[in-house]
Amino acid sequence: MSDRRPSDLMKPAQRGMLRDMLFNVKLVLRLMADRRINLFLKVLPVASVAYFIVPFPIENMLPLVDDAAILWLGSYVFLELCPPNIVQEHRKQLMAAASEGEGEVVEAEATDITDQTK
Repeated sequence: MSDRRPSDLMKPAQRGMLRDMLFNVKLVLRLMADRRINLFLKVLPVASVAYFIVPFPIENMLPLVDDAAILWLGSYVFLELCPPNIVQEHRKQLMAAASEGEGEVVEAEATDITDQTK
C-alpha cells in the first residue's frame, strides 16, 4: 500500500461511467480554480478542450488519436501532475458533497392531467 499515490486512495465508488466522468470534470474545474496549482499545469486541460473545439492537423502525426482521447489524456495528465494532497482534498470535498444528496427523499403528490379539449 505504501507504493500507491495518495490520490489513488480516494477514488469515488464505481457507479457508472457517466457519473465518474462528471466527477472528474468537477474535480478538474475545482483544481483549475485553486490558486495552489501551477499555472503551467492549468494549460493542459485548456489546451485539450481547445483542441477538441478547434482540431489542429495532428492526425498527420498521430493518425490513431481521436479528439476524445486528447480530451481524456489532457485531464488525466493534469490530475496526475497536480500535487496529490491538493487533489485528495478536493476529492474528499466532492465526495462529501455527493454523499449529502444521497438518500434524500423528496415528498410529492402525483396528479393525472386529462386532455379536456376533445
